[in-house]
Amino acid sequence: MFFALLLGITLLLAAFFGGEAVRRLRRILILAGLALVVLGSSTSTFKQIDAGHIGVQKLFGKVEDNVLYEGLNTVNPLVSVIEISTQTQNYTMSSVSDEGKKTGDDAIRVLAADGLEVSLDLTVLYRVNPTQSPRIIREIGENFEDKVVRPITRTRIRESAVKYSAVDLYSLQRENFQNSIKASIEQDFRERGFVLEQLLVRNISLPQSVKESIERKITAIQDAQRMEYVLAKGRQEAELKRVEAKGIADGQAIMSAVLSDKVLQYEMIKAQKEIANSPNAKVIIMGGKGGAPFIISDK
Repeated sequence: MFFALLLGITLLLAAFFGGEAVRRLRRILILAGLALVVLGSSTSTFKQIDAGHIGVQKLFGKVEDNVLYEGLNTVNPLVSVIEISTQTQNYTMSSVSDEGKKTGDDAIRVLAADGLEVSLDLTVLYRVNPTQSPRIIREIGENFEDKVVRPITRTRIRESAVKYSAVDLYSLQRENFQNSIKASIEQDFRERGFVLEQLLVRNISLPQSVKESIERKITAIQDAQRMEYVLAKGRQEAELKRVEAKGIADGQAIMSAVLSDKVLQYEMIKAQKEIANSPNAKVIIMGGKGGAPFIISDK
């Protein structure tokens, strides 16, 4: 500790340059001073940085560019070290009380392109760029969430929301809106030494009457799309039946053209011959000469 180091030096100076009043305590002052100097030097010279953090050094108010990384580091005993987390940080602005960084209703209220007020709950996931941490401390300070993260996010969202109608923000263009504000905020963060990991639009709230109107409109669109599908399916089934009927008609036409009387008579004779040669008892009625039938029996 720097205070212990200063106290130890003070005791040593008092032991060597003190008057008669401290001469009898010189030995005790020297031992105590040396112990404090050793303790203060060891604790001030070595600085432990926890995992997921970096250390920014300040010497007499000046921010050093040399950054301390996690683990045990050797430093100047006179410097003070500011630890900054480089882990993912969560900054939430929500209408639900005590859910975000601020107490109470902290949702972002914007005006859409159609003049309707829209309320958004938003979460920003970001982290500090370790190499930019000295510049962040030098130009912004340690309270960078209130100075940079919050105002940039709210401003960019309001600027982007005016390009969309309330219906688009609520349903059709929600993903495009989220990607648009993410791109603009990401650039601003990068310029100030931060890395934007994700921007989550968690909830979009509209006046109840507007919300019901939008839901009815969405339902009507879905019904129209469903009906279009049914009609398209009906047209496909009708076309399939027409193709099947045409195939049957074409087959019948081909059969009519090919099957002459002689071909039919030949096929009939073949069938009768197969019946006559079968071992079962039978009576066969066959057409005679000139078409007159006659009977053949095996009895």
